Order: sequence, then structure tokens, then C-alpha cells
Amino acid sequence: MSIAGRTELSEGRKIFAFAVMCVGFFIALLDIQIVSASLREIGGGLSASPGEVAWVQTSYLIAEIIVIPLSGFLARVMSTRWLFCASAAGFTATSLLCGWAWDIESMIAFRALQGFLGGSMIPTVFTTAFAFFPGKKMVVAAATIGALSSLAPTLGPTVGGWITDNYSWHWLFFVNLVPGIFVAVVVPVMVRVDEPEPALIKTADWIGIALMALFLGCLEYTLEEGPRWNWTEDATIRTTAWISGLAGIGFLWRSLTYAHPIVDLTALKSRNFALGCLFSFVTGIGIFATIYLTPLFLGRVRGFSALQIGLAVFSTGVFQVMAIPVYAILARRIDLRWLMMFGLGLFGLSMWSFTPITHEWGWRELLWPQAMRGFAQQFAVAPTVTLTLGGLAPAKLKLASGLFNLMRNLGGAIGIAARATILNDRTNLHFLRLAEHLNPTNPAMLANLRGMEVRMANGFAGDSAHGHAAALRQLWSLTYREAQTMTYADAFVVIAGCFALATALVPLMRRVGPPKGPVADAH
Repeated sequence: MSIAGRTELSEGRKIFAFAVMCVGFFIALLDIQIVSASLREIGGGLSASPGEVAWVQTSYLIAEIIVIPLSGFLARVMSTRWLFCASAAGFTATSLLCGWAWDIESMIAFRALQGFLGGSMIPTVFTTAFAFFPGKKMVVAAATIGALSSLAPTLGPTVGGWITDNYSWHWLFFVNLVPGIFVAVVVPVMVRVDEPEPALIKTADWIGIALMALFLGCLEYTLEEGPRWNWTEDATIRTTAWISGLAGIGFLWRSLTYAHPIVDLTALKSRNFALGCLFSFVTGIGIFATIYLTPLFLGRVRGFSALQIGLAVFSTGVFQVMAIPVYAILARRIDLRWLMMFGLGLFGLSMWSFTPITHEWGWRELLWPQAMRGFAQQFAVAPTVTLTLGGLAPAKLKLASGLFNLMRNLGGAIGIAARATILNDRTNLHFLRLAEHLNPTNPAMLANLRGMEVRMANGFAGDSAHGHAAALRQLWSLTYREAQTMTYADAFVVIAGCFALATALVPLMRRVGPPKGPVADAH
């Protein structure tokens, strides 16, 4: 690609073009979580069971995780602007179809298309930022990308809950139409960073593409559905796990031996890139797992509505926005490695601050832990982008950015699966341990049980037998509630441990200064 095509753009036009691409990037990321707080309403509207409606989320994630590593190859074939335009147009059209879905089968199909068509907008923004903003300007661009990549999924449940409570679940998808059309129209006009290379289709590794799709698709399915079906006890889960493992081995072999691999794994030879992928994986665990844990706690233990859950977790996004100018100032003066160490360490500390959680926690008690998490996200994600991708040769940047983004999504998928497994297993363990103390030798339990029996009997016109049975049911519910609450604390401890390990590895990264000049072949 010639530099001239890109340098014709003035600085103002570059900023505007990048901002437009960031709009597409944001809505694609937002849609991962915007339906998470409203699955019950979608299921009710489409007469779907909880198992069926879960596929509204799963189908999107499977399709997106397949297309993200493909985006580097597609951008070279189509060019960045036309891939982004096609992705935005396809995402917008399928958003309309999702809002028009007439049953759960059509919704699942349209969500899969939405994830596949819209996923390319995510990694493409990273390589465009390096092409448009060389030198010190890259710090601000990376801060913007870092903020949006963690802010969008954080705000997803809040936005989704508000839309569903005030309008209807259909508007979770219709809200994408105006920004989607805007992006699809403006990007082809404004973005000039590379030229299409359709001849690459002749050398494309179609076998590698098929192996990668099998590997990632079956892996995502296994991680999403495994906790619900108790992992290897289910024949389908065992089958998809085996297919994923064998396809993954085949994909690795193909990528390392084929002349034109679909994903450039040789970038992992760079210490910074390998460590950066690890940090991206860990932040994916932290961001996505906590996005699931906190709303789940508020819904199951506190009984909050979708809007109440959204408002309770909103503080995370507020404090992340507040961190953006602070990070932008410090990043020009302090080694990015130490800023990243601060961000990862603070994220781990925020997870640890969730561990005293009780069944009475609401937005007030969650405010400080979430404030720390929101502030930490900016310092954990933004420097990782610069340190990981900034040290790569321009020729490797496009293919490597897809792998970098894939690691964040894989971290999120594995984190969510581990969270579900911990909640299932540890809840039973805590319940049994608590139940051991609920016996006739426990005077406090007996006194509370008698009090509940009296209150319940009064509700049954003095029938003591019914009152006793109702009191036992209430005691069981209270015990189960406490067991659940203790399990959430366990899950946060595990996440905190992941961040402690990541923080300790930061000094192994090499310092990367901003690029000295234009990235001529970034695309």
C-alpha cells in the first residue's frame, strides 16, 4: 500500500474517520451484552424456554469468535474500508431482522448472522488506529480503544435493562439502525488506509479456515453449554470438546506449516505480543465474568429487576470514563508497563474487595469495588494495546490484531464457564456445610425456627403442621441464599488470583515507545 493514499487525509478528517469507526466498534461490542439483562423478556415475547433463549447469546458469541481472527485476511482481500462498510451494513440489516424475529429459531439464526457480520468491526479499528496515528498520538488512540472495549460490555446490561423497561425488547436491536447506517455510509468515503488484494483468495488456506471454525465454534459451544449440562456427563459436550481439541491441533499444525496461514501465529515469537495476548485473556476473564457475576447476584439473591441491576452496576462505567483523561496524561510521562501493572493490580484488588459480600449488598456496598474496577479497566486495557501491537512489524499487524482480540473473547468465554462451574459446585458445598450446623443442638436455629413456625401458622389459621412445613421451607431458602452469596465471594477470589499472576508478569514485557513514523504497510 502506498502512503500517499493515507496522507491525503488531513488530521481532522483522520480523527473524524477514526471516530466513526469507533462508533461501529462500540455498537458491535455493546451488542454482546445488551441482551444479557433482558433474556427473560425476549424468551417471553418469543414463547421460548430458558434453554432455548440462552442461544440468543450463545449463537452471537460463536459466530463472532470465528470471524474475529478471519478479519485480518478479509481486510487484505477487501480493504479495510470495504470490509468495515460491509460489516456495518450487515450488522445493521441483521439488527433489523432480530427486532422482527417471529420465533426463537429465527432469532437465533439472525443473532448468529449479526455476530458474524458485525465481528469484523472489532479488530479492524486496532490496525486503523496504528495507521492513522503514529508517534505520540497513538497513546490517545489506544486510550480511546481501551476505554470503548471495556466500557461497552460494562454498559451493556444497563442500557439493555433501561430499553426493555421503558420500551420493549425489540428496541435492543432497533437502536443499532441509525448509528449502523451512519457508519456504513461514512466509512467508505472517509477511510483510506489500504487497497484490496482480491488475488489473495487464490492462496487462501481454506482448510485452515475450516479447522479454525470447527475449533473455535465447538470450543465456544462447549464453554457456554458445559456448566449447564455438567460437562463430560453430557454426550454432546464430550463430542464438541473432542472436535474442538482435534480441530485445534490441526489448525495449529496448518498455521505453522502453510505458506499463507489465515492467522499469523509466528507473532507469538515476540515476547511482548505473547504476554500481551495473555494479559488480554486475563482482562477478558475479569471484564466478562464480573459483568455476569454482579447482575446474577443482584437478580438471584436480591431479586432486582433488569433496570435496577443496570443502575446498580452503572458506577463502573462512570469511573472508567473519569479515568480516561488521567490515563492520557500519565501515558505521556510514565512507562506504559508500570501503568499496566497498576491497572492489573488495581483490578485484582477490586475483585478482592468483593469478597466480604453479603445478601444485603446493593448499589451502595457495590459502589467502591465497582469504582476501583472501572478505574482499573482503563489502565489495564489501554497500555496492553500499545505494548502488544506497537512492537510488531507492520506486515504482521493486521493478522496479529485478530489474534489479540480473539484472546480477550476467549478469556471472557472461559471466565464465564469457570464462573458457572464454581457457582454450581461451590453452592452445593457451602449449603451442605451450613446445613451441618442446622441441627437440634443449635439453640439459635431452634429459636428462629420456632419464631418462623408461629408466624407461618398464623397465616394458616393456626394450623401448626402447615406452619412447621412452611418454616422449614423458609429455613431452606435462607440457607440456600447464604450458600449462594458465599459462592459469589469464591468466584471473585479466583478472578483476583488471575490478576495477581498477570500483575507479577508485567516486568517481563519490553518497553515499547510510540512508533517514530508512519506505519506504511499496516494494512
